[in-house]
Amino acid sequence: MTDLVELAHYYNLADQLIEKASKQDIAETARLLAVNLAHYKMKYGELPLDETLAMIDMDKPNSEQTQMLVNGMETLIGVLGNIVMGIGQEKH
Repeated sequence: MTDLVELAHYYNLADQLIEKASKQDIAETARLLAVNLAHYKMKYGELPLDETLAMIDMDKPNSEQTQMLVNGMETLIGVLGNIVMGIGQEKH
């Protein structure tokens, strides 16, 4: 699977999970991703967000940028999927 095809697949999967997610699920996902980011910053230093933000409206990312997007979508899908599907947690 090429990176762009994989990225499109992950975007589709993320959209499906987002449709199933409640507002609380999205909030919990954002909190967990924020903790992941904070952990990274503490361990490795600040992330260069200017490069990341520049990618938001990019029409044609290069292969390195595409791989970063794929990795990011994998992380989002993993966290959101665990929250939405209730994997490893007890619903109250």
